[in-house]
Amino acid sequence: MLGAPDAALSLTGLTALMTRAQGSPEVAIGLVDGPVAIDHPGFAGARIQHADSHAVCATHSSIACAHGTFVAGILVASRESGAPGVCPGCTLLVQPIFSEQRAAADPGASATAERLAEAIVRCVDAGARLVNVSAAVVNLPSPRSAAALRAALDLAAHRGVLVVAAAGNQGRVGSTVLTQHPWVIPVGACDRRGRPVAASNQAHSFGRRGLMAPGEDIVSLATVGGLTTSSGTSVSAPFVTAGLALIWSMFPRATARELRVAVATAGGRRRYHLVPPVLDAIGLRDAIGQSHHVAVA
Repeated sequence: MLGAPDAALSLTGLTALMTRAQGSPEVAIGLVDGPVAIDHPGFAGARIQHADSHAVCATHSSIACAHGTFVAGILVASRESGAPGVCPGCTLLVQPIFSEQRAAADPGASATAERLAEAIVRCVDAGARLVNVSAAVVNLPSPRSAAALRAALDLAAHRGVLVVAAAGNQGRVGSTVLTQHPWVIPVGACDRRGRPVAASNQAHSFGRRGLMAPGEDIVSLATVGGLTTSSGTSVSAPFVTAGLALIWSMFPRATARELRVAVATAGGRRRYHLVPPVLDAIGLRDAIGQSHHVAVA
């Protein structure tokens, strides 16, 4: 049933954070996903930038358009739209990797390692402070393509650009060339009680440095106007990305490494635990505030 995403926002502490901040235009989020239906009324007033026409939906019924629009709605939709719209004041840089010509038999959000690497580099070069990757790497990449993706993630780390990536929905234990990179923040899906969703992938690296966020029956923007629901780690990741963007907007002098450390130490980590803690946006905000000697009510 469609409705306001209050439960998901409340579980993660985002409701309280959103009462204090809209996000800053200087905090740009790279959206590595499908194209976005920027003509949706829910994006009225949003700061959405794109390099070419491929970033704008040509076929609103395509899987790629639906996926990109839904994720963008969690990130920057108007808060009056019915979508989460966690960080509507932030800038969104759309860098599509999903083709609108995708075969109907291939419903997953997947891309080659080479294409993902290129998109991450473009986002970094365009000035993104964070990159949201709600995608899986298809098949086992060749050593050359895997090296290209690692190099792109190394570049993001060197430039201080946080990369948040969906854990995947295969219900297996193990990471990929994307989520195993030490700079990446992997995000698993939980239900609205904070319990891991069975289909969400798990790994020791996720438990050590990742987070969980709601990924079950989430409401966001549909491509043809109005709202729709979706589930999976693809919709969990943007809650974390947008939450970090809000915190960065509140503490513009904070570094990417400080935010990364706050995430890695959240929730009283247990070194060998497979399941990461649920996003606690207020706890992360307080941790950054303390490191900058700023008291936040």
